Amino acid sequence: MISLRYHVVSIAAAFLALAVGVVLGSTALSGALLSGLSDQKGELAQRVTDLEAERNGLKARLADADAFAGSVGPSAVDGMLDQRSVVLVTTSDAREADRSALTELIKEAGGSVAGEVRLTGSFTDSARADQVRDIVTRLQPAGVRLPTETDPGSLAGALLGSVLLLDKDNALPQSTPEERAAVLAGLADGGFVKPGAQVRPAQLAVVLTGGVARGEAAGDRAATLARFATQFDRAGAGTVLAGDAPSASGSGAIGVARADTSAGSILSTVDNVDTSAGRVVTVLALREQLEGRAGNYGVAGNAQAPAPGAATRGP
Repeated sequence: MISLRYHVVSIAAAFLALAVGVVLGSTALSGALLSGLSDQKGELAQRVTDLEAERNGLKARLADADAFAGSVGPSAVDGMLDQRSVVLVTTSDAREADRSALTELIKEAGGSVAGEVRLTGSFTDSARADQVRDIVTRLQPAGVRLPTETDPGSLAGALLGSVLLLDKDNALPQSTPEERAAVLAGLADGGFVKPGAQVRPAQLAVVLTGGVARGEAAGDRAATLARFATQFDRAGAGTVLAGDAPSASGSGAIGVARADTSAGSILSTVDNVDTSAGRVVTVLALREQLEGRAGNYGVAGNAQAPAPGAATRGP
């Protein structure tokens, strides 16, 4: 007769066998899974290594191309700005290395730098827009007409353009030395600009910026600078807004200017001024401005072409 104890032992043995089978099966499965994962890890690691090598190769090629542009740059722009003067307007994030290299290339092109005015971070601060408007209306020189636009960028562009740029028709100053000094002093006292020593009015201008605007109201800051450059351009023979590739994005001054069809018809932009090639293009764009033409140049997707005269990119 089969006892109760026998049934209990049989059931326990069956469950023990099942448990052992599960453990053994999972062990085999885990081993296969780990082996597969290990293979994938190795493949991914190799892919990463290949991509890093490809990236380093591309960086080396770009460095070689930029070095070549730097070596031939002076010859490429020789005489382009013969006896022409250029004023630099720089933002607080513009790099000193870009400013210095561009200044030297303008001289290599036969031009001269008439001085520099740096725009501070407060200039594009929307919280201080009313102060900019007040200064502009108070310091407006006699005979200078301000635009109908009421945004601070357009108003300040018109005011500074009238004192920093020569008349595009007769190459004569549009204001007196006293008026120029008063405008620069007023904006400097308000904390909006830092003028260099002995700034003179020039025929052409470069508005030199850094990258993308950041922080709160970044879009407003970018729009203020874009509108400033556009209105500044209208005051003289030509202006180029130059920055690096991020500045051509939607929250960068160049990106905002390129999206504005009214700006695109008069203002030239260059989005790779942080390279030797971009600085050459900036000088070529200044020459193009003298000839009454404009364009958007560089490496960003919204650039029309790499440089003036190069093949226009498709949509």
